[in-house]
Amino acid sequence: MLITPLSELHLTKRYLGWLNDRQLMKYSEQRHKTHTVESCDSYRKSFDGTPHYFWAIEEVVKGLGHIGNMNAYVDPNNCLADLGILIGESSASNQHYGLEAWIAVCHFLFNEVGIRKVTAGTIALNAPMIRLAKHAGMVNDGVRTRHYICEGQEVDILYFALYKQNSGDSSLPGQPEAPAVTNDQIS
Repeated sequence: MLITPLSELHLTKRYLGWLNDRQLMKYSEQRHKTHTVESCDSYRKSFDGTPHYFWAIEEVVKGLGHIGNMNAYVDPNNCLADLGILIGESSASNQHYGLEAWIAVCHFLFNEVGIRKVTAGTIALNAPMIRLAKHAGMVNDGVRTRHYICEGQEVDILYFALYKQNSGDSSLPGQPEAPAVTNDQIS
């Protein structure tokens, strides 16, 4: 797997298909938008000159190519990072690519960026994201009760956290050692 800064080359019909797929995005706030190459490029460029990261996840062993994205909103003053992930390619679903990428990015943020706490939030109906957070060793970090409306019902937002001192120096709890990471690319 390769995790690399998202570039213009990733802004394809395939990528737009993921973002505009109502079923795939049903638990994301992206479900309220229609995405274009221009809107995606504008979002990509919004990371320029900031401490934040926007990566493409590429599967290289099986040749699947660009299978998803991750972002990290970094608060350098408080040594925090909030992560988001999308595995959009259907052939990559349930293959643990998301967990592998999550672990690599957490490792990078803790050991290369100096982050002390990684957070993530998800709608309470999003069982795959909840499983990912728990398998990555994250703990409950709060709930916003009846915060969003999804599929016609009020739903909670669940928050998770992973702290550097609980993650170990080289790997996350119960996980194999994370792949090597650089600022330009995580592989």
